[in-house]
Amino acid sequence: MQFEIMRDRLLDGLSDVIKAISSKVTTPILTGIKLEATEKGLTMTGSDSDITISTFIPLEEDGNQIIQMIQPGTLVLQAKVFNEIIRKLPTNEVMIELRDGMKTHIRSGQSEFHIIAQSADEYPILPDIKDAERFELPADLMKSIIRETVFAVSQQETRPVLTGVQWTVKEDELYCIATDSHRLARRIIKPEVQASTPFNAVIPGKSLQELSKILPDHSTAVEIFIANQQVLFKLHNVLFYSRLLEGNYPDTSRLIPNEYKTSITVNGRNLLQSIDRASLLAREDRNNIVHFSTDGSNTIQISSNSPDVGNVEELVEAVNIEGEPLKISFSAKYMMDALKAIDGQDLMIHFTGSMRPFILKSIDSEAILQLILPVRTF
Repeated sequence: MQFEIMRDRLLDGLSDVIKAISSKVTTPILTGIKLEATEKGLTMTGSDSDITISTFIPLEEDGNQIIQMIQPGTLVLQAKVFNEIIRKLPTNEVMIELRDGMKTHIRSGQSEFHIIAQSADEYPILPDIKDAERFELPADLMKSIIRETVFAVSQQETRPVLTGVQWTVKEDELYCIATDSHRLARRIIKPEVQASTPFNAVIPGKSLQELSKILPDHSTAVEIFIANQQVLFKLHNVLFYSRLLEGNYPDTSRLIPNEYKTSITVNGRNLLQSIDRASLLAREDRNNIVHFSTDGSNTIQISSNSPDVGNVEELVEAVNIEGEPLKISFSAKYMMDALKAIDGQDLMIHFTGSMRPFILKSIDSEAILQLILPVRTF
């Protein structure tokens, strides 16, 4: 195996693939990156058995030569070492050559490294996506969906299915739902390219967070293939595979109230900043609780108190308040996460009582919904 490649393009590919590498793998070969050089170009693959990322670099692109292929071949190199070497090479031309068994020579300018490779025979093959449901979403929309939902997945492994985001297609709409049983985030979208039949899949939150780092900020189409135990996200020259979580996701539709006793319209950014300030004194307390109340006027009282530190009170002007006066307490972190997902817009908060779940929605759209369970303090 021998080829010469532009270092900047090799680094671009490595920055994607390295996101799948974990030091906590039981199979030692998975601490490495598989390089497969063919007459068409270079494919690099990284995997931790839950996530697999594969990226392809063609021989040439837009008339520019990226790779000069001398001899095709396959090998596995230690991911961390290989990435650091390529990052610090002195020139943009890199020669990679396998000779004398598993000795790999990496040469750039006056610098030459000799590192031991592993045989690619033991490296797992890419997951087989057969009989998959296919649909498309723009990359920038997918980043938004992930940002608006993934923070609400459970961090506890006691119910593994709750560590993922449920993606369900019904009636031509995609429902993305995350809950840790104390809060819920839901996003509804109508994909331009529809799946042919309804489906229900739970994608690990960790996988979606890593995918979000790879997705571009523009509206490039991402093809999504959902099969029995795997999902594949395909964009340009990158393939991102993730296993799906097994188990029955809870029916969250019954958690969302339909009737409200108090409805408040308020600017999301102002409320976020106020709760952030109130949480400064609540952070010392393990629960980080903030109190929220209305008294019939058009203002909201935000307060928190920590016996060892002090207390804070602040008034926030609401756009409108309808219904009964209210006193409620909740996690400052949960509320701030929800407000950030709605992203500073004017929003409506609907309450059904001091110990019932309440919901947040943008006044402009029903697509994003956040639900939070209050905390008993009053």
